[in-house]
Amino acid sequence: MTQTWLISGPPGCGKTNWILNALKSHAGPCGYLRLEGGSRPGLEQGRDSSIDWNWLKDQIPQLTDLRSNEDSGDYEQHESTFKIVELSQFQTLRGTEPDGVNTIVKAQLEELNLKPQRIRHFGEDPELPKGDTLDYNTLESLSIKLNQKVWDPNSLSSFWFELVNGAYGDVYRAKALMNLPDGRAFYCNWIVTQKGSQFLPLNAVEQPNGRPKRQSALVLQGKALNGPDVQSTIHDCLLNDDVLEMHQAQRRSQQPNPYQPAL
Repeated sequence: MTQTWLISGPPGCGKTNWILNALKSHAGPCGYLRLEGGSRPGLEQGRDSSIDWNWLKDQIPQLTDLRSNEDSGDYEQHESTFKIVELSQFQTLRGTEPDGVNTIVKAQLEELNLKPQRIRHFGEDPELPKGDTLDYNTLESLSIKLNQKVWDPNSLSSFWFELVNGAYGDVYRAKALMNLPDGRAFYCNWIVTQKGSQFLPLNAVEQPNGRPKRQSALVLQGKALNGPDVQSTIHDCLLNDDVLEMHQAQRRSQQPNPYQPAL
């Protein structure tokens, strides 16, 4: 029987990590979707920029995008299909509606033909962890696309340290997918309630042939965020084409030559 769960909670509460573990523990086919949460003046949601989807897809290659119609026939008919919808939401979804889902979210789900059997909200349901659940009254957001950008590793470390220690405003939440010149990428994750940052490597490694093709982005949430300074510092931390080619040429020279059959 197909199961669809709706998991919501405020920024940085641990939704994506919990979802990753739940999907990994499922033996059958599984799908994922992230809905954009609602913002209001002074309390902004951060744009996801597909960070969560790309991280989950890297860790679970067979994961299906619930927005896509590809292979939907066999997928929908499988008796053990497990679907999770993630929603960044400051307050619990439960309201006056009989199924507990507010009308805005319900309309998005109906458009995708999704009917959750279970609805859980971080900070409200005992089966979900509460350690990183914060109650926000004011929150700014900043989203920066970094597709095809490659970081100098030392500069990235310095920038991230400055970022989470207040150099560009009071950052409460930061997450990103960052490309390095050796073809690796890292899922970077930080919340003010944590003692340190997570730097988790993606399994996929880009080949040393030009700019990386995977999506990359940085999303920040906090107060008094200095967007221009963040952008300026990032620009100084990225590799230009010549330096990137130097790194990639070294990688290519270290790779074994492809097998050439004898003539």
